Amino acid sequence: MTTTTANHHLSPAFPGRAPWGTANKLRAWQEGAMGKYVQEQPRDFLAVATPGAGKTTFALTLASWLLHHHVVQQVTVVAPTEHLKKQWAEAAARIGIKLDPEYSAGPLGREYHGVAVTYAGVGVRPMLHRNRCEQRKTLVILDEIHHAGDSKSWGEACMEAFEPATRRLALTGTPFRSDTNPIPFVTYEEGNDGIRRSAADYTYGYGNALSDGVVRPVIFLSYSGNMRWRTKAGDELEARLGEPMTKDAVSQAWRTALDPRGDWMPNVLRAADRRLTEVRKAIPDAGALVIASDQESARAYAKLIREITGEGATLVLSDDSGASQRIDDFAHSDSRWMVAVRMVSEGVDVPRLAVGVYATTISTPLFFAQAVGRFVRSRRRGETASVFVPTIPTLLTFANEMEVERDHVLDKPKKDGEEDPYAESEKELAEAERQQDEDTGEDDQLSFEALESDAVFDRVLYDGAEFGMQAHAGSEEEQDYLGIPGLLEPDQVQMLLQKRQARQIAHSRKRPDTEADLLELPAERRPVVTHKELLELRKQLNSLVGAYVHQSGKPHGVIHTELRRVCGGPPSAEATAGQLSERIRKVREWATRMK
Repeated sequence: MTTTTANHHLSPAFPGRAPWGTANKLRAWQEGAMGKYVQEQPRDFLAVATPGAGKTTFALTLASWLLHHHVVQQVTVVAPTEHLKKQWAEAAARIGIKLDPEYSAGPLGREYHGVAVTYAGVGVRPMLHRNRCEQRKTLVILDEIHHAGDSKSWGEACMEAFEPATRRLALTGTPFRSDTNPIPFVTYEEGNDGIRRSAADYTYGYGNALSDGVVRPVIFLSYSGNMRWRTKAGDELEARLGEPMTKDAVSQAWRTALDPRGDWMPNVLRAADRRLTEVRKAIPDAGALVIASDQESARAYAKLIREITGEGATLVLSDDSGASQRIDDFAHSDSRWMVAVRMVSEGVDVPRLAVGVYATTISTPLFFAQAVGRFVRSRRRGETASVFVPTIPTLLTFANEMEVERDHVLDKPKKDGEEDPYAESEKELAEAERQQDEDTGEDDQLSFEALESDAVFDRVLYDGAEFGMQAHAGSEEEQDYLGIPGLLEPDQVQMLLQKRQARQIAHSRKRPDTEADLLELPAERRPVVTHKELLELRKQLNSLVGAYVHQSGKPHGVIHTELRRVCGGPPSAEATAGQLSERIRKVREWATRMK
């Protein structure tokens, strides 16, 4: 594997005096990857480059070189979605490579150099594409190659269709998957620990791209708040986002926050719009995107945006030709807002997007990285991206690990007592990667009803560090962070965040205690308790109750019921860390009295 930030240059003759005039536009990493490819001439090549780095330009430059030198006679591009295959055809046309994005069968028109198809299309007719590869020397570009592992049938179809190809170029910005489906044409190497991981031929990570100014730094603005909902059993539960809860309670609190009828979403959208206004002072055409879970929510968010801003939002509901046109129209306009369901999370090129709201409950690292990738494409030095997220421990972990490079792991041994945050279920991964955004009817199956929510500014995450103290939505303290200029060098962003936090702490100290109704701790001293720590608290409570059973002679159930009556709150399985700690303190107090 090769990783680079080098600024070396290839010879003036490379690549063949640029038959399509692209060589002088290459970035250093693209030149480096081209140099490695030209030197080694491999049949298979996996390039991993962070979203926004320019994988398309690299791939098309390589295609032009291979065509120009008669290594191949035609090109097949395989993309995840209909929109992306059209985007590939448009990008290729700009440098003189003509790809047919409407190809379905039969002979290809003589004016074309190849075709652009989807993984689903290959899955339907693998032999059609195999025959084309056998008839003429073919370069196959597999865009976002991890999609070939989405299902066994897609992987097998890709193997069948492209096994005879002369050259295969695999591209991805997110090579890791949460399952262990092998990805076709990817090499896996066994490490010293006996685990097989994907091996890239060339890697250009987010950290390198950030250092080179190729991508924007990302400021994550996290919002907490109190959530109240009713379970299927009729119990009303209340919790604060970010507090330790059971997995089910986290899911229900999260969905309650995203309910457009509560106060959390309107307040976060209002804050995001204020942030967008600040960014547009330096970047006049900057746009914002809400990534929604489903069509109903997307429509409701678009309505809220109109109420908040007085301006309609571009609504993208499905992966059809009309949706593609709406995305293109938005990309070339200066409209403020777009609301979309999952499909915009990967590969869609709208470089002016600078502000995002993560309004979906998908929690795989793959989807999160793809979603954030929509905002990091840099157009000029000093641009920053701002992404608003709920205070969910999993998401904050992903945000703090933006620069961590991961490979696809085939073997995942279970460790006793440990939870792997990337070992999500296959069902959740399929949900995360599903490109169609039809109404799934999931809302009809939910085992709870959202009742009430509010939003509290919680913290800012930037470059692996956390800043800020909690503040009410709409307060001056919140505005301090929303008002950070949109055009700053990375070190200036960090310096400003430190200053804002220091000012907020100083202001908080002057306040009377009666006004300190929020958690008055700086972000770095306010860690989000993990699910593992919550399990430890529950285990400790059960041990103490078990000891008290022998001391008091009362059954376990009676003691737990009495603790709930005295301390309040739901059953232990749904209690927060604070509620569990209070019960631990109380049962210790009872045990002491009996001695």
